[in-house]
Amino acid sequence: MLGHISFDEIAASLLICLLLRETFILVLPDRIAGPGGWLVDTGFEEEY
Repeated sequence: MLGHISFDEIAASLLICLLLRETFILVLPDRIAGPGGWLVDTGFEEEY
């Protein structure tokens, strides 16, 4: 089964994952996908 996975399928799945991540960062609130977010953490929260 694993021998039937082509390079194109792997490349397409990586591209979809990257596009989903960027979409989540743009659409979801920061507490979910942003600095310190639980789904996508884009970096450190700034604390003053």
